[in-house]
Amino acid sequence: MTIHAKALLFDNDGTLVSTLASVRRCWTRWVEEYGIDAEAFASIALHGRTAVEIAADLLPAAVVPEAVARIELLEVEDVPNGGVELLPGTRDFLDSLPADRWAVVTSATLRLAEARLDAVGIRPKTLVAADDVTRGKPDPEPYLLAARRLGVDPADCVVFEDAPAGLASGRAAGMTTVALATTHQAHELDADLVVKDLSALSALVTEGGVEISVRR
Repeated sequence: MTIHAKALLFDNDGTLVSTLASVRRCWTRWVEEYGIDAEAFASIALHGRTAVEIAADLLPAAVVPEAVARIELLEVEDVPNGGVELLPGTRDFLDSLPADRWAVVTSATLRLAEARLDAVGIRPKTLVAADDVTRGKPDPEPYLLAARRLGVDPADCVVFEDAPAGLASGRAAGMTTVALATTHQAHELDADLVVKDLSALSALVTEGGVEISVRR
């Protein structure tokens, strides 16, 4: 299978990098600090959503801004503690792409996203973070904004995601979707193509764009 694209849009956490250990540490501490019931926390969708949406599901509206600032601080401070690791294939795949053909589209805040990306030496020319949108994934706004910033028609974009919310965002934006089974089982992911991670893919840059193929 070969997918043709003019722009490639990548989620970060769970797609380019692994932050599961850090997320677990920080959110566990946050839940304890705010006295949130463990069962209530376990019942909500966490991965692929913005912190403000998660906090709004669990806390009174008046507390949400403070709580969001707190989890951001905890996660930023945890980055130097080995909280971020490159996932297989990330470095080689990104290095094969021209800087103006790809973007990172994350549900993390800009401050947290930059800290995590900098920790592993990834410096995208275009970065869309939670601060840039009014509606996060699964709404299409984040990916539509990235396409606009790259000057590419959404139909010519390919989204790379590990979470159902992100894949739903990409589909709603009218984009081709590639799911990476890094944080969810393959059968849980609704996408045009499902692979284990970026090491399963290769990219060939042409005059017309990028051809993405599954490695044999």
